Amino acid sequence: MKFPNKETVEKLRKEYPVGTRVELVSMDDFQAPPIGTKGTVKSIDDTGSLLVNWDNGSGLSVIYGIDKVRKLHTAKTICDNEK
Repeated sequence: MKFPNKETVEKLRKEYPVGTRVELVSMDDFQAPPIGTKGTVKSIDDTGSLLVNWDNGSGLSVIYGIDKVRKLHTAKTICDNEK
């Protein structure tokens, strides 16, 4: 397996900051959460893997270049007192 360079890892960290919500698209692991499981990024390690707290309790990482997630966009709301 080829690891990403430092620039790629930094790009991933900017694209998936801590707290980013993701949804599992595919994972090459027999213990993988079901496709469609949502989770929250807790960090990205030096190999580019996303460390995710999955909503179903799993803690399996998303391996760079092998597994796939999609970033979920959260809707922002404005409270009446912020208008």
